[in-house]
Order: sequence, then structure tokens, then C-alpha cells
Amino acid sequence: MALSALFALPTTYAAAKIDDGFTQPSEGGGKGGKGDDKDSVKSSGEQSDKRVGKAKLDKNGEAIAPKGAPKEVVKAIKAANKISDAPYQYGGGHSDKKSKGFDCSGAISYALIAAKLLKTPDDSGGFMSYGKKGKGEWISVFANNGHAYITMAGLRFDTSSGGDGNNQGDGPRWRETKAPKKGYEIRHPRGL
Repeated sequence: MALSALFALPTTYAAAKIDDGFTQPSEGGGKGGKGDDKDSVKSSGEQSDKRVGKAKLDKNGEAIAPKGAPKEVVKAIKAANKISDAPYQYGGGHSDKKSKGFDCSGAISYALIAAKLLKTPDDSGGFMSYGKKGKGEWISVFANNGHAYITMAGLRFDTSSGGDGNNQGDGPRWRETKAPKKGYEIRHPRGL
């Protein structure tokens, strides 16, 4: 698939099909995922006593969801994999124009929208009030007014430079290393 086709999704993500079979949320409504609006975040229900598995990186730098991960987590990881070698582009993933790259919050928005955990893209400051307060069991968003990153099944998806092994460079990448938590609001989708 041509790189330009990958980023041809409009920011409304209205009924855009991704070739792994899932459909993006349709247009309308507010931001979704904000605050405690009961309709804004789809919940996978309360987690059982099973331990949360950790995603692993394959040799190409793509994440593999652990067995037993909720479908929302699997979809978010698949979406993040699709943009995991995209370049960094300030504002990428937010405007009505075709994105050639993604910024931090645009990349997080892309993954969460694919999993139907967010309706429209948000900026890093907006993610400071996303979902529920605190670290999630499967997904956690770390945000402040200048930067945001997300962890999914124990792996960090971030646009910061540097990286782990074959995941060098700026732009959305999976990272196995921990990022600083100080100075970030930590939020998670309800039930995850």
C-alpha cells in the first residue's frame, strides 16, 4: 500500500474501512472518550482475575497483542501498527487534509478511533481529561499541554525521537523503554 493511501483518512474518520476489516466510528457527536459520558467510551466490561498479558514487538517493530486482550486493545494495536513508521508531522492526524505524518496526539487519536474508543481526534491538552483518571489495565494515555503518548498492553506508542532497536526515528513508534510519568495526567478508557 502506498504511504499516501495509508494517510488518506479524513480526520472525521467517517466510516473509513481499514483493510484489516474493522470500521472507524462514524461522524457526529462530540469528542467521545471525554469525561464520564456514558456513551462516549465503549467498555469491554470489568476485567476478570486474569493477568494482563504484555504485547511484544516483532522483528519489523510492530506490536503483537497478547492472547486474551480485549477486542478494543487488539484493534488499537493494529491501527497503531499501520502508522508505526510514519514521519512526525506537527498537526498530522487532526486536519481535514490528507495526513502524510502524525503528531503525538494525532497518532493516539488514530489508534483510539480505530478501536471505537474516541470519536474525533484530540490534542495533547484535551487528552488530559480523556476517559477515566488513572492508569488503565490495558490502555493508558499520558498527556500534558505539550505532549502525549499511550501505552497499550505494556508497550509505549510515542512520537518522541530515539527508540528501541529497529524503531529509531521521529514519528509514531513502539517503544519498549519506559517514558517519564512525572508531569503527565494519566487517563484510560473506561473498562480498559
